[in-house]
Amino acid sequence: MIMVFEDIYAYLLTYGMRLVAAIIIFVIGKWVAKLLARMIERLLVRAKVEQTLASFTRHIAYFGLILVVIIAGLNKLGVETTSLVALIGAAGLAIGLALQGSLANFAASIMLVLFKPFKVGDFVEAGGDMGVVQEIQLFNTVLTTMDNRRVVIPNSKVTGDNITNYTSQDKRRIDLVFSISYGDDINTAKEALSRVVSSEERILAEPETVIAVSELADSGVHLVCRPWVKPADYWPVRFELLERGKLALEDAGLTIPFPQQDVHLVQPGSGLQAAS
Repeated sequence: MIMVFEDIYAYLLTYGMRLVAAIIIFVIGKWVAKLLARMIERLLVRAKVEQTLASFTRHIAYFGLILVVIIAGLNKLGVETTSLVALIGAAGLAIGLALQGSLANFAASIMLVLFKPFKVGDFVEAGGDMGVVQEIQLFNTVLTTMDNRRVVIPNSKVTGDNITNYTSQDKRRIDLVFSISYGDDINTAKEALSRVVSSEERILAEPETVIAVSELADSGVHLVCRPWVKPADYWPVRFELLERGKLALEDAGLTIPFPQQDVHLVQPGSGLQAAS
């Protein structure tokens, strides 16, 4: 009986120490992998590599190092890693078929890094959402919306749809429409809007702002006002022009029309009577 307990003790001591060593390897290895991945990203950034590519490389390096740590931990437990690698290769095909969506996202992330339709910090519309690009991960793209929501979009959805990058160009056009009544003077309206535009310092001199009649609508005359601004000034200037444009038209004595309809009623034997 004593021999049995001694064998059990020796077995637990041997494999218990291996298990403890494997856990230590995994914990320390995970910490080292994260540290090395961050160091790689910092070195790439210092070498003036684009932030998007540096972040993507960090993710690749981290997962590669984690795989090495797992193999080292299993080797410490006495698992034959040579056969394990072969087993991983055999299981890779089955896993790949089961994870087609994830692999598609991974392939899409490579396309995003190579073709660079946007980079971290750009304001884009992609995958049905609009926001500032915070990070391009292995499988997802992270956006922060204008109302400060964090949106995680699968990369396959990003590359599978239209991508609109609002900050890739150095200027952006604001399209505004103002309406006046048919009895108002068009030149007076143009001059009022021109004064508003010329007083706004954030509007660019080139290209020149266009103020013109765009449509003779049912309820009034539509005038477009199309100034150019820097992308960062788009929304502040748009809001400002909408308010100041309306006030300028009113100060000039012009009427901003609203939809209305005249109804004519005909009563039998009494001729035509009109009511509006």
